[in-house]
Amino acid sequence: MMPPEPLLTELEPVAARLLDRHLSTSKEWFPHTLVPWSRGRDFLEGEVWECEDVTLSDEVRSSLFVNLLTEDNLPYYFRTIEAMFGADSAWGTWVRRWTAEEGRHSIVLRDYLTVTRALDPVALERARMAQVECGQVPAPETPQDALVYVALQELATRVAHHNTGKLLEDRAGLEVMRKVASDENRHYLFYRDLCAAALELDPSGMVVAIERQVRDFEMPGTGIVDFETHAKAIANAGIYDFEVHHDAVLAPVVLRHFALESIEGLSPEAEQAREATLVRIGRIARAGRRFASRREERRTGQLVST
Repeated sequence: MMPPEPLLTELEPVAARLLDRHLSTSKEWFPHTLVPWSRGRDFLEGEVWECEDVTLSDEVRSSLFVNLLTEDNLPYYFRTIEAMFGADSAWGTWVRRWTAEEGRHSIVLRDYLTVTRALDPVALERARMAQVECGQVPAPETPQDALVYVALQELATRVAHHNTGKLLEDRAGLEVMRKVASDENRHYLFYRDLCAAALELDPSGMVVAIERQVRDFEMPGTGIVDFETHAKAIANAGIYDFEVHHDAVLAPVVLRHFALESIEGLSPEAEQAREATLVRIGRIARAGRRFASRREERRTGQLVST
């Protein structure tokens, strides 16, 4: 495995090129233009939010809750990424640009949810306070691990936002989620292509990191109030589950784009890591199919019973 400093130094020109590509393909947008302000009204003193006034399912509300609180935890993601990649050169410019774009996501999501009263604003604010006071985020130990994690995480986040939007049955909400997901996709492409460059420089170190990150991957949400309950609801709705994780993240990135099975010149440790990763991805695929099958059986049974 290459030491951190030489690897990041070698990757800096790649980061600069990818940053230029990102800036050239990004289109300026404004949160206030996506929020349906005319649907809003004042919250009266002492008024209690009522879930009966909302047509969204509990699962979709769980997803919106987690999506927004993840964006709210941005200060700690910024701290972690800047500490890993540095504040200078293209690395620092990228981290600050990424932070500005992610901050825009929390703005538009909160405004949309407040105006439409889709979530209890008191519970949401209390959860935000708890989340940010907790300050927990994944903390990869090496640049190799960090690159793999953020590539997988950005794509997973894009998929979760997109799938949530499809279930909103609200044009304004769908447009909000599409816009956020579009940003997340460009972030994913930046990190994905950095990983590809790192695989050429340090194939063994990157494959060992891929094994660790595939094995230990978690959707962002560490520290969110009742995260496990919300994660189960999100999986039950098919927004993000093992099947989605395999089909939309692991297979297209690790198996196809990184071409894990075809990487040459690996150390014995990396060869073992490759085999372990392939086995684990296969297990995730099988678990995803089983989970999806059971979900469909439950759904069919509910339809028959009604």
